[in-house]
Amino acid sequence: MIITRTPFRVSFFGGGTDYPAWYREHGGAVIATSIDKYCYITCRKLPQFFEHKHRIVYSKIENVRTIEEIQHPAVRGVLDWAKIIDGLEIHHDGDLPARSGLGSSSSFTAGLIHALHALNGRMVSKENLAKETINMEQNVLAENVGSQDQISAVYGGFNRIDFHRNDSFDVSPIIIPHTRQKELSSHLMLCFTGFSRFASEVAKSQIANFKNREKEMKSIRAMVDEAIAILQNSNQSIDDFGRLLHESWLFKRSLSDKISNPEIDEMYQAAMQSGAIGGKILGAGGGGFLLLFAKPEKQKQIREKLNNLIHVPFNFEDSGSRVVLYQPDGL
Repeated sequence: MIITRTPFRVSFFGGGTDYPAWYREHGGAVIATSIDKYCYITCRKLPQFFEHKHRIVYSKIENVRTIEEIQHPAVRGVLDWAKIIDGLEIHHDGDLPARSGLGSSSSFTAGLIHALHALNGRMVSKENLAKETINMEQNVLAENVGSQDQISAVYGGFNRIDFHRNDSFDVSPIIIPHTRQKELSSHLMLCFTGFSRFASEVAKSQIANFKNREKEMKSIRAMVDEAIAILQNSNQSIDDFGRLLHESWLFKRSLSDKISNPEIDEMYQAAMQSGAIGGKILGAGGGGFLLLFAKPEKQKQIREKLNNLIHVPFNFEDSGSRVVLYQPDGL
């Protein structure tokens, strides 16, 4: 039996520039961190005593004889790509809901690919695992997704990720004093809007609009450098990071009419009126988690104002995707 643990992520700046349709022409960069909320994949070879060959357990339970019968698109795609012959039992458990802007789909796919490598007795480097996950989502499953979620899930940590025109990428840990990172973390709030969405559908409209929004996209990219400069200047108020988040959100919501909606705008405005300095909808937009930046002393009144939302405490993490149980011959 193999169990992998793969973190979800929070993206701060540069989102959108990680789509191949953008960075293959302009290059791109993002700032993101993995967080201590995880996707767990349990995988084992299934004994040949059952009528079914594969058993897949997530929000549904699938007992099938062939890979082609599997309804879960990522599981079907990964098992077909990996040319799986043995029967498998795969269980998914997640700390937070799917389709919520935290890169959960990429965490699932990376965790499953990682588990299959381990089940076959293979070590896989972070770089290769990230590339395989990107290839799976973008080319095999043909989803409208960027390339940052897979990298954050696999590498873990608080990083700047640069995307190059030739499809290569660089992952650079953001070097700041521990006290500064702790200060940043203490100003962050994560709130679930209560509704999920399919990111690929939201992203499709954003990608189609890239050529009409080049100015905004270049401004979004420039904010990566500006945000790092704020973090690395201990004499500069951390509040400037929050103000930049707000500015970035205004740019982001202008990229497509599917990124925000009246309900999200109302939540965001209520938070700002209650003391938040900035924030954004995470991921492609349209629902999921709302990230807010606020002074610690203001957070209680923001929670009271948004008392109909689920507030999720979280911390940064730096482990990335890991095999946490390795018993390849266990049943």
